[in-house]
Amino acid sequence: MITIDSLMTLEAYAKFRKAEKPAIVAHRRLRSVRLGEHLNLQFEDERSIRYQIQEMLRIEKIFEEEGIQAEIDAYASLVPDGGNWKATLLIEYPDPNERRRELARLIGVEDRLFVEVEGQPRVYAVADEDLDRENGEKTSAVHFVRFELTPAMREAVKAGAGVKLGCDHTHYPAHAQITPETLASLASDLA
Repeated sequence: MITIDSLMTLEAYAKFRKAEKPAIVAHRRLRSVRLGEHLNLQFEDERSIRYQIQEMLRIEKIFEEEGIQAEIDAYASLVPDGGNWKATLLIEYPDPNERRRELARLIGVEDRLFVEVEGQPRVYAVADEDLDRENGEKTSAVHFVRFELTPAMREAVKAGAGVKLGCDHTHYPAHAQITPETLASLASDLA
């Protein structure tokens, strides 16, 4: 659990960051799954969210308790609770004109993401519970999604079942098998 007392001071974090940044980047890379060329799901855990909070405190130079608690409150809901996986969905198009066009075509894409545990039915993402991130003209380039897994799915994953991540949006059909290394990391999120 992330609390004010469990976070580092800005000074301590500056030293930690310099020494540990390569390990944090490797951890995030391990927990990222690309879906086609343009969708990237970064599966969160306490370590990644703790790092995100510490980064925000550093960037914003927040050191007062109220500000620290506000950052914890903003991000803590992204830590999986043992029965789910939570991820940040990044829709990545480097060219601004292409990005604008594709974000208009991909309205609702966050609701068409799914995980499929071998031998189990698909589970679709619950998206953007904090606030709506799209309008009638376009979707956002960033969404927060949650995949609720049944006890049978969690047991299957822990027993080594394969897992496919997919999207069945009309304008972005894609799927990818989650690698064994990434799946091992994600399995550690499950109770």
